[in-house]
Amino acid sequence: MKLMEFQAKSLFSRYGIPVPGGTMVESVEGALEAAEKIGLPVVVKAQVMTGGRGKAGGVKLASTEDEVRSHASAILGMDIRGYEVKRLLVDPAVKIARELYVGITMDRGRGCPVLMVSGEGGVDIEEVARKTPERISIVPVDPVMGLQMYQARRAAFEVFAEKKKAMSAAKVMLQLWSCFAGCDCSLAEINPLAELADGRIEALDAKIVLDDNALFRHPDLAEMRIPQPDELKELRAREKGLSYVGLDGNIGCMVNGAGLAMATMDLVKHLGGKPANFLDIGGSSNPQKVIDAMELLLSDPGVEVIFINVFGGITRCDDVASGLVEAVQKTRLDLPLVVRLTGTNEEEGRSLLAEAGIEATTSMRRGAELALQRASEGGSA
Repeated sequence: MKLMEFQAKSLFSRYGIPVPGGTMVESVEGALEAAEKIGLPVVVKAQVMTGGRGKAGGVKLASTEDEVRSHASAILGMDIRGYEVKRLLVDPAVKIARELYVGITMDRGRGCPVLMVSGEGGVDIEEVARKTPERISIVPVDPVMGLQMYQARRAAFEVFAEKKKAMSAAKVMLQLWSCFAGCDCSLAEINPLAELADGRIEALDAKIVLDDNALFRHPDLAEMRIPQPDELKELRAREKGLSYVGLDGNIGCMVNGAGLAMATMDLVKHLGGKPANFLDIGGSSNPQKVIDAMELLLSDPGVEVIFINVFGGITRCDDVASGLVEAVQKTRLDLPLVVRLTGTNEEEGRSLLAEAGIEATTSMRRGAELALQRASEGGSA
């Protein structure tokens, strides 16, 4: 789960990381009130779940009330990489002497968290890693022992020659680790970590990605979720007991079992097609799940063909067939439907489908080939 900047900064503050005393607002009037409270000049920043805000014009310095009003009006409602700006963060403007990068993430190659530190802050760290990887210090962190003081100091002295500043930066690194571990993050990033003109160190930006699988331990953090348009469907699916991830293809897939769902998507790709989603209805014999899954697929305007791939083990094929027939009748399906049905009670299941005029194959490959064929024919039922 990604957090917006204002939310990430609130967590940073909870763990002692110095951040500007900004205010999140949702209107031009709110921006003016925040600027008056903070004191001019201020920085007006778009709050969206993506990077590149500055390049898109979503971060502006305002030195007067008129500039605050103008910038807030222009940024609210702006589209940044497909995300509409509905919130602003008004931060006090500061004089920056130097910008650095500090981040902690999971390194699957090393099998542990890593601290990353670079003197090249304020830019995309991916670009730094690609063009000048030697400018990034990577420190593996023992997940049990945690980030140690000597590790933080060593990393800090690589970017600061002055002891006082290096010690301040090392403290921030340790606090960032506390936040990363304490909140079960998969990423905690400060870019930039700024050295201000007066010598202080402050996190001017913040990015946190929380591990969804650990949110049950943090109900307060789970409440911070701000669903984005592309997440709403996944959340609705989860409420109905379905596992759904939207993709950008045209072949809607409904499968029982995560492993089979992955294999189905791989097969579709292997045959030259593009799956529109990952959708696992699970292993239960519940016809309502099939109905809910069908409605979910039909809500995607990019879906041209529906491929249902069921291998009945715990799941009974006749229950899936019953749900499918009801779903087709209820939704008045006008898309091509390809069904592969095999396993427990498959004869009964295929009989139910045949009575409703729905053909089913027992071959997964044949089903995928038929789905691609229907898609190439233009998706007409």
